[in-house]
Amino acid sequence: MLEWKQQSNGKTALLIKGARRVGKSTIVKDFAQKEYRTCILIDFSNVSKQVNALFEDMMNLDYFFIRLQTFFNVTLYNRNSVIIFDEVQFQPLARQAIKHLVADGRYDYIETGSLISIRKNVENILIPSEEEQLTLYPMDLDEFYWATGNDATPEHLKQIFAMKQPIGDAVHRKLMKDLRLYMLVGGMPQAVDAYINENNLQAVDKVKRNILQLYDVDFNKIDQSGRASKIFRNIPAQLTGNAARYMISSVTDSRRSDAISTIVSEMKESMVVNIAYNTTDPNVGLGMSRDLDSYKIYLGDTGLFVTLAFWDKDFAENIIYQKLLNDKLDANLGYVYENLVAQMLRCVGHELYYHTFPSGNGNHNYEIDFLISNGNKIVPIEVKSSGYKSHKSLDVFCSKYSSRIGDRILLYTKDYKKEDAVQYIPVYFTGML
Repeated sequence: MLEWKQQSNGKTALLIKGARRVGKSTIVKDFAQKEYRTCILIDFSNVSKQVNALFEDMMNLDYFFIRLQTFFNVTLYNRNSVIIFDEVQFQPLARQAIKHLVADGRYDYIETGSLISIRKNVENILIPSEEEQLTLYPMDLDEFYWATGNDATPEHLKQIFAMKQPIGDAVHRKLMKDLRLYMLVGGMPQAVDAYINENNLQAVDKVKRNILQLYDVDFNKIDQSGRASKIFRNIPAQLTGNAARYMISSVTDSRRSDAISTIVSEMKESMVVNIAYNTTDPNVGLGMSRDLDSYKIYLGDTGLFVTLAFWDKDFAENIIYQKLLNDKLDANLGYVYENLVAQMLRCVGHELYYHTFPSGNGNHNYEIDFLISNGNKIVPIEVKSSGYKSHKSLDVFCSKYSSRIGDRILLYTKDYKKEDAVQYIPVYFTGML
């Protein structure tokens, strides 16, 4: 954000995208207070009709700014004030006005938004080109450490990863314990705050349930028939089923693939979920061969995933909490780690792809959990919460596409090692890939 302010110098607005409750408004307000003399924050999710009406006629910007300052009782200073359009998706006219406001040049503009792609909110609206975008994800593992007062471990992790050497049982156990706590709490700021202040996972779970209920309301706005909500609520069940793709037909009886594609696309744009597409011809340009009808859906935050997986049960009955805390997560719950890896890869900028291919005997398919590109090579990633000695899918895939393969990675819960061409990497290093 500071780089944008210094380099743009008023020539562009900044749009902060992210899921609801991920902390966009808090970060923007803090930035504005530190970097500007004054600011006006307009929260379009809770604003008066009079303020909304200001954006219906902006032919005279002098008049617009005078009325805006009067409404909010704030004085704006040329090149030293910022106007924040919070939850801008609720007032498309404000987003459209960015073009003219930026051209005017007097002040800086920051927008925040969720579910921005909902078509009914932006149809007939000219989306401004004078807009830079940043994406805010749930807090990653480093940020979770920082929030809990541990500034040292993130730096140590970077140094350890660069060494590509085992770190020993004692340190590894400590890092895995930290990671399991992060998986349970998640990276939504309110949940992390509840953990820090109350040191009580039941209180954390309550916060996460409130966030999930908010998302459910949002998804019902996307599709009033309830299909988006059903798709969302069934994410844990679909991953548990270990299918090669999300089986839409088992969740909703809709036969219109175009309607479902639109719903899934808007769910992805909400950033509440992460979508991994099956790539039919795995190569450096992974997106060129993605199958838009074959995908897996993950939650954007693994802490929310843990709560959603046992939504209909009391906190005390959520066996993921019990087993992660006691380091007893078995293979049947390995999909929790898969969701975590999807989240961690997405947070560092990787698009999510996987690949399935027939085993040859007709009984089942092989599957590579994730694929990322590195230079002119692709990197296959297999995720194991147990049973890591067997990785047939990875071996066959690397043999089949040997000329395209760079590193071969198995993410798992043990210490680092390398056997033959496969790197066995502790899952807490995922964000460094």
